[in-house]
Amino acid sequence: MINKLTSEERATQVAELHGWQAVAGRDAIQRHFKFADFNEAFGFMTRVAIKAQEMDHHPEWFNVYNKVEITLSTHEANGLTERDIKLARFIDTITV
Repeated sequence: MINKLTSEERATQVAELHGWQAVAGRDAIQRHFKFADFNEAFGFMTRVAIKAQEMDHHPEWFNVYNKVEITLSTHEANGLTERDIKLARFIDTITV
């Protein structure tokens, strides 16, 4: 069973991330990215997709041309978990 982060864990761990924000009305975090063009955005999404598949933890995302929006929340826990933080940290390492 996967447990949601406590309020204290959430506050501490999200504060360590780069650019991630709480989603209003949900126990989730979100970040928006802008790239030079579609090719760069798609390359980024591919890297995230490979890691997500390895983790068996898939993000909600939206892409239009050079913009990517990612929302992380663990559906089976109905909220933010360590899995989300781990994927967000990976995403932070591949972006500036």
